[in-house]
Amino acid sequence: MPGAKTAVAWLVSVAPDPGSCRREWERNPRGVVLLPAGKAWDVLFLPRRLGCPTLDVLSRVLDRPGPVLAGSGDARTGFLVPPGTAARWLGTGIRTAGSGTWIVVPHPGRPSACGVHWLIPPDGSGTLTDPALLELAMHEAAAGLAAGEGER
Repeated sequence: MPGAKTAVAWLVSVAPDPGSCRREWERNPRGVVLLPAGKAWDVLFLPRRLGCPTLDVLSRVLDRPGPVLAGSGDARTGFLVPPGTAARWLGTGIRTAGSGTWIVVPHPGRPSACGVHWLIPPDGSGTLTDPALLELAMHEAAAGLAAGEGER
């Protein structure tokens, strides 16, 4: 799958040793690696109750949102955003991963055995979710939840 190869290359480019990281990914039976955030992307982790409706809003306004992760048990939804976003983000209940942090990343072309998976895998182009658009989508999703809509 050529898209997955491009996505793998983009993801491992942030690793201290991309070749070693790629080999570990291929050999790891869980299908995950640890990658540093803050280089090519930061991650904003929203609680599932807000994350899924936010992704629904983004999917209505964008042809293809940036990459989105789901945590184990889908308890959190992680949106890949431009580097530096985590350091500036303020929001109750929102966890961030930026410079100095590492995250578990599943292979974009294979299922993961540890529960972390892609809701929207990267395509390798470097497309990320615009933080301002993400914030607007979060507000719309929260308003829908407050009004009793969008329950999952």
